[in-house]
Amino acid sequence: MGGSGDPVGRHRVHGMGLEMEEPVWPVITLDEAAAALACFPGAGVVEALHWHSPRPFSAATLIQTGGGSLLLKRHDRRVRSVAGLAEEHGFITHLAAAGMPVPELWRTTDGASAVMLGEWTYELHGQAAGADLYRERQSWTPFRSQDHARAAGRTLALLHRASSGYPAPARRVQPLVASLTILSAIDPMAAAEAYVRARPALAGFLVNRPWRRQLAALFAASGDGLSQALARQKPLWTHNDWHPSNLLWAADGAVETVFDFGLADRTCAAHDLATAIERTAFAWLDLGKVGDDAIADAAAALALIAGYESANPMDADTMEAVVRLLPVVHIEFALSEIDYFAGVVGDPDAALLAWDGYLLGHAEWFQSVAGCDFLARLRTGRVL
Repeated sequence: MGGSGDPVGRHRVHGMGLEMEEPVWPVITLDEAAAALACFPGAGVVEALHWHSPRPFSAATLIQTGGGSLLLKRHDRRVRSVAGLAEEHGFITHLAAAGMPVPELWRTTDGASAVMLGEWTYELHGQAAGADLYRERQSWTPFRSQDHARAAGRTLALLHRASSGYPAPARRVQPLVASLTILSAIDPMAAAEAYVRARPALAGFLVNRPWRRQLAALFAASGDGLSQALARQKPLWTHNDWHPSNLLWAADGAVETVFDFGLADRTCAAHDLATAIERTAFAWLDLGKVGDDAIADAAAALALIAGYESANPMDADTMEAVVRLLPVVHIEFALSEIDYFAGVVGDPDAALLAWDGYLLGHAEWFQSVAGCDFLARLRTGRVL
């Protein structure tokens, strides 16, 4: 919903494809926003709601108060508890102290960065600097230009430098987190079994599917030696959702603010960079509609890597880990997304699309001639 005059009934959110859909989560109302802001001293009085986010996994609105604009985000408590939000907010706080441009976190009188009211959990942020150039685009779509890709790569490297030394352990089990426990394991199938057992809704979705055979085939095709490559990477808290609509932009094309740390967890720099490439250098929404050779943009990926290396040059081991991760880096988040659709939302069609089209479809593309060529281009550092 673009402006404060748009009726709530017109609000739509991004779906799993190109079409806008009815939201799973209702938009935040004026009264609801006022009740939530009352928990944060000094937030002010709500005057208007200027915009409702089209992102599908939560509800968010830009609030005008007498003291300025604030962003209020609301989660179903099964997706994010106060403790779950505290994990990502601790990371944001560390990054802010290290000089990274992240949104200001508002806190309650007892210092909490989130509150629970009824069935909902709320977090409040100050409006951050920069233009939201990708606001209405689907989250995992390409950069507008190679200059944006380079700027984003450089900022990601700076975030990794700022993250260094953050000691928090990996996050607790909860939906919609991009963790790294399966691919880093010496026995990824055993790790996948443990991952599924810890998530009953995911286990229920998979129970009558040949998921073990399908995952084993992916690991056999792309995972050989991956755990050894990852063992050489330094553990690091990372963003794990690096795409252009999670960045705010300056007039000169630089990144001005980084936001949305909902998928952040303790992984490694190679995992974060591979995730960034996987989410920005491919037209995945066209998969199956166009030829395999029309899906990827190696030049965009190389621009992202070049930007990254302008601030944090990679050694050969790290670059090889990035390339080795790419075909399967999305698997753990895909499983987490299925857990969300099957358990929280109760949408078996979306869960099936996440399994067939996202988890299997993306990984299998890398086994195509076009996919193998893309990985070769990254290794050589040039477009062949």
